[in-house]
Amino acid sequence: MKSPYKAFLIAIIITLFFPACNRQISGAPTPTTSSTGDQEALQPATRISPTEKVLLDTLPVSTPQATQTDSPPISTPEANPTSSTKYLLSAVLDYGQHHLSVEEQIIYFNQAPDPLSEFILIVEPTRFPAVFHLKSMSWEDGTAITDYTLDIGWLRLPLREPLSPGERLALSVSYDLDLPSPDASYYGRPIPFGYTSRQTNLVDWYPYVPPYLPGQGWLVHQAGFFGEYLVYETADFQVDIQLADQRGDLELAASAPDRIEGQWHHFYLKAARNFVWSVSLMYQVERLQVGDVTVLGYAFPVHASAGASALKTTAEALALYSHLLGPYPHATLSLVEADFLDGMEYDGLYFLSNGFYNLYNGSTSDYLTAIAAHETAHQWWYGLVGNDQALEPWLDEALCTYMERLYYEHTNPEALDWWWAYRVNYYQPHGWVDGSIYNPEGYRAYRDAVYLNGALFLEDLRNLIGDDAFYGFLKDYLTKYSHKIATTADFFRVLQAHTPIDLNPLMKTYFAQR
Repeated sequence: MKSPYKAFLIAIIITLFFPACNRQISGAPTPTTSSTGDQEALQPATRISPTEKVLLDTLPVSTPQATQTDSPPISTPEANPTSSTKYLLSAVLDYGQHHLSVEEQIIYFNQAPDPLSEFILIVEPTRFPAVFHLKSMSWEDGTAITDYTLDIGWLRLPLREPLSPGERLALSVSYDLDLPSPDASYYGRPIPFGYTSRQTNLVDWYPYVPPYLPGQGWLVHQAGFFGEYLVYETADFQVDIQLADQRGDLELAASAPDRIEGQWHHFYLKAARNFVWSVSLMYQVERLQVGDVTVLGYAFPVHASAGASALKTTAEALALYSHLLGPYPHATLSLVEADFLDGMEYDGLYFLSNGFYNLYNGSTSDYLTAIAAHETAHQWWYGLVGNDQALEPWLDEALCTYMERLYYEHTNPEALDWWWAYRVNYYQPHGWVDGSIYNPEGYRAYRDAVYLNGALFLEDLRNLIGDDAFYGFLKDYLTKYSHKIATTADFFRVLQAHTPIDLNPLMKTYFAQR
């Protein structure tokens, strides 16, 4: 029997996110906002039309900012023989004032066959008014960079001379962030970046280099009203963080192990899509060990039981997926309870909405368990194997939804029927699996097609080719495209090598482009 509080919360969430739903079936899944496709998103009156890959010469140009000063030096990390992009970040957070000061150095290697005449940085904090304050930029030799264009979401700067294939460049960026408040929203929906009364979340908080497509240009997309539109290459991160607010009860969760020296927290993360962190006065921290990997759970005190369950699911899923797919690549994995109605994956850390914790029912037949398994799977499908999240979101979201099924099959088989009934079939999913985030029919149509119909496609595929071929394909696909950005064509190219069966009839059922 539902408590009055839980019933009230369910009613509020349904009102906010299921405006078109006029009935609730007893025992049906309770919606909460999530990037994993578990509920309606707020639908704005206007929509962005479907987009192709945006080359930067088609983006609007704004007037450059002119004020420049020299940036303080940043310490250099240990020599790394790889040619991955490297980010060296030194940040000071005033938790109480919601202010972050950052010194960043970017070391970039041109791995494309094309010479580059200009350089692009994605700057997500510019999407919020009065948040990003650029103080200075300079080249490696100390020359100030003044001929740049800063616009919403990105920064473009011409190079003094073309950067040939195999050559490197380095630049420093000095900036401040006045973090957005709880009322700040992006296109009318909650987002992970910023602060609430219970936590501060730093995601996509530094300028970074997008992927470059040979012969085409920088891979940059317009933001949509739902779904992820950013695409990341793997890079190495050295991050030093000082918490200027010296209250000893501040807890810092991050994508990598924390090495503390005095007032500084030091992190090093190799071959990752991004580096994120979260700070709170309220986190209760628990940990579990899975082989050499430490799994950390950060939850609010009111949700101690739910937090322990989510941590257990994360650890179990990490162990299972490491066995089925290949080893998890980092030393730690952090699960952070999110003080916003959303869930979001990042490399080495993921957020899980407090809405799932609020509605935790004490069993594995629960969305807290299902979505924890889903988000953990993103460490393989997104973290290791990247993809264009805007135009081909199924490559991570459908796979991660199906990994939930594998989690229940291997770990909690008694709840598998519940998962099929209430996670997938209840919504009667349909639509092309290979749709983009710019679906003009809205979030529900996007979610049902990409996540849920995507899971049905993978189930039919597995039944068609058999378990040996199916699992052999997943491992091979992961091996071939780890630390790369895979495409739908890559997926089926590897798949077809693992089975002689004609896949065209199955593709015609689920894919628009076939």
